[in-house]
Amino acid sequence: MAATGSEKQGAKAYYVTTPIYYVNDAPHLGHAYTTVAGDVLTRWHRQRGEKVWYLTGTDEHGQKIMRTAEANDVTPQAWCDKLVEEAWKPLWEHLEIANDDFIRTTEKRHTDRVKEFVQDLYDKGEIYKGGYEGPYCVGCEEYKLPGDLIEDEQGVKLCPVHKKPVEILKEENYFFKLSEYGPKLLEFYEANPDFIQPESARNEVLNFVRQGLQDLSISRSTFDWGIPIPWDDKHVIYVWVDALLNYATAVGYGANQEKFDETFPANVHLVGKDILRFHAVIWPAMLMAQGLPVPGKVAANGWLMVGGEKMSKSNLTGIKPQDLTSHFGVDAYRWYFLRAIAFGSDGSFSWEDFTARYTSELANDYGNLASRVAAMVGKYFDGALPAPAADGDAEKAIHDGLATAVAEADRKIGEELDFQGGILAIFDFVKQVNGYITEQEPWKVAKDTSDEGRARLATILYTAAESLRAVAVLLNPVMPDTSAKLWASLGAEPSLGALAAQPVQSAATWGRLPAGATVTKGAVLFPRLEDPKKD
Repeated sequence: MAATGSEKQGAKAYYVTTPIYYVNDAPHLGHAYTTVAGDVLTRWHRQRGEKVWYLTGTDEHGQKIMRTAEANDVTPQAWCDKLVEEAWKPLWEHLEIANDDFIRTTEKRHTDRVKEFVQDLYDKGEIYKGGYEGPYCVGCEEYKLPGDLIEDEQGVKLCPVHKKPVEILKEENYFFKLSEYGPKLLEFYEANPDFIQPESARNEVLNFVRQGLQDLSISRSTFDWGIPIPWDDKHVIYVWVDALLNYATAVGYGANQEKFDETFPANVHLVGKDILRFHAVIWPAMLMAQGLPVPGKVAANGWLMVGGEKMSKSNLTGIKPQDLTSHFGVDAYRWYFLRAIAFGSDGSFSWEDFTARYTSELANDYGNLASRVAAMVGKYFDGALPAPAADGDAEKAIHDGLATAVAEADRKIGEELDFQGGILAIFDFVKQVNGYITEQEPWKVAKDTSDEGRARLATILYTAAESLRAVAVLLNPVMPDTSAKLWASLGAEPSLGALAAQPVQSAATWGRLPAGATVTKGAVLFPRLEDPKKD
């Protein structure tokens, strides 16, 4: 689902990327977690009126893909085509991911530019030929340092990420002079303390680089599923060099200079913490070697855990997102993981926790508020939003609460990537509005049929409806379908325009819903949950 942001000719786009995901299998919750986070972030910036570019895609070369294809008795390209078209792209569409581009590393627009980039580094003397022998994890597509490995009960050396035995590889390769960039990287980290987030991830990278960097093997000669080295076709380009360059090739590197200048570098690379070093060490060093600008931020999210294990296909804890969306709905799914888990930290998933939060916060706090307000406007004013009278202290408290929520959410989501904090700020306001209605008791005020009583009732219901107008704007990046339903229920579109065009930073501007707007009680925003089917 492509999205069009507010275009400002010549302005630098707010450019966000996910990792490009390996297509050795169908996507699971961990992949979707990062992709939804990027979608919420970019939708938020679009609603700031900014020019935005959101990139995701698939990593389709390397030994892991080749072995998976062989195990399924198909060619690597046929395997990738099937997974991308039947699993990855349909899931992003299902989850309402509004990416502007989807890059595949087998596309000609990518492979041609990767060859040019590597050839330029070779011509500059940044690449040389040498030999290497060491422990290699096919799952990570990475040589491991001996100190990084763990042992099983039999003393077998294992990859710490995949918990599988490493292979000892020995081959003649081409190497990038990564070791020369250690001092430059440390100087860059010092000058840009927010480049790596969270702080724990930054500390990990600093410690790693301070120990001294080894030159990076950038080719493989023991298999052929990859992009050939331009000057030596007996080698293919190391899959991580190939993969990292997608962030440049997808936005016009070497092909569309105007597009490249208006987009690159990324403002934010969203990555899993297990691929942090590639993005925070190798990627900026490659860019420095080529004289290109370095990204603004690398934000590493934690792992999703089930039963204490990282969620992945290899340890059989890979749950399909559709298993959850079929029960809770897509919007609740998008909301839950960003609300329940602090971005950057590991988090545990359980059906019980999702159910409890859905019932308490979405159905009871938010959905019930929307239903009550629409029902009372229908009952007491025949569905026409009444004009408010003078605000009292209770209304002013609501105005202040909304201003706080907007400022807090904009700072936390838009700047700090604290999705949980931003969502909680919005829902704190929802709770405040619920408390306001409970205290004001409009059902009792409605019994006073005097002009004064009617005016007071009008003010209470207008305040509640106008609060919901702002909540719809603020939650649109997180729950677009639900927000659209609420927007329509409030009768907002005829006078205020499309929801996606409402600026989040000015959501607290009071009095935007016009008196007389038709308020309707639509379908329940968050229906009561049925017991999930038991296998």
